[in-house]
Amino acid sequence: HKYVTLGVDLDESRVIFVTEGKGKATLHNLQEHLENKGVEKEQIEQISRDLSPSFIAGAAEAFPSAEITFDRFHVVKLLNEAMNQVRISERKEHDALKGHKYTFLRNRENLTNKQEVSLAEMIDLYPTLGQAYRLKELFNDLWSMPDKVSAEAFLKQWCEEVEKSKISAFMKFVKTVRSHWSGIIHFVETKITNGILEGINSKVQLAKRRARGYRNINNFINMIYFLCGKLKFDYPLGFT
Repeated sequence: HKYVTLGVDLDESRVIFVTEGKGKATLHNLQEHLENKGVEKEQIEQISRDLSPSFIAGAAEAFPSAEITFDRFHVVKLLNEAMNQVRISERKEHDALKGHKYTFLRNRENLTNKQEVSLAEMIDLYPTLGQAYRLKELFNDLWSMPDKVSAEAFLKQWCEEVEKSKISAFMKFVKTVRSHWSGIIHFVETKITNGILEGINSKVQLAKRRARGYRNINNFINMIYFLCGKLKFDYPLGFT
């Protein structure tokens, strides 16, 4: 696989930089690009990104003044993976859980009436699964906390409840939360996510499929700028 990393202006919802690769060096490339445009690295105040260790290290070096907000949806994805691991473990012992993966992973408000009834029955019948589901649902209250102090108090209590439960998949998730604590909590203050980037990525993937792939990485990068850079083209108004 060949990868490209996109730098996106969250205010303008546009791609401002694309570079080959997906490691720490891509953040340095972005910093150099901005510097060439007259933007000092100290001017970058906020960055939203996933939990990739290489990106964390690259952001700290390239933009030392920026505060990090870890993408809410990426954190929730890891939580759902923990929930699914619990379901798989319980499924090995209980055939009745077959075919109910998304009953436990979808937001409750998106369940059908039939799924809602099945969910209520299963969380009563299987205590470990029920406890894991309760913890998953409770965690999402974090995103609506009114301030940083409330968010820290809530998350601390949530982590303690997980440790009391001794559900291994969730205890592993807690370790991730603790090691990325400030960036997760910071969402309460910034409210920024990678949602815009996900929308842009959908456009990029569609373009790639339509072209049946790009052999030349530079052509691919240029197409991303053309589709997602909100470029301004000054066409001539007339001819003489």
